[in-house]
Amino acid sequence: MGFLENPLHLALLLVIVLLVFGARRLPELGRSLGEGMRGFKDAISGESKEERARLEGRSADETQAAAAPSEPAKAPASAPPPPAPSQPPAAPPTRR
Repeated sequence: MGFLENPLHLALLLVIVLLVFGARRLPELGRSLGEGMRGFKDAISGESKEERARLEGRSADETQAAAAPSEPAKAPASAPPPPAPSQPPAAPPTRR
């Protein structure tokens, strides 16, 4: 019976990792782990980014530009602003 067969063990391990590294470092650790795994796979298979891009018919610069866009898409400048919601006039206060 292995340690990670029980879901409770996996949850306990994740809580310990969160406590040790903190919530801010976890995305950074995951990103670097993914890059390391990708680099290992590329080294084993003998492929690189340039070779993959060339096989797909694109240059490496186009691949990098497509992976990280410089600016988010903007709405057209000529579009009118949406109409303001109409509110009924407030009723005068009543005395009792």
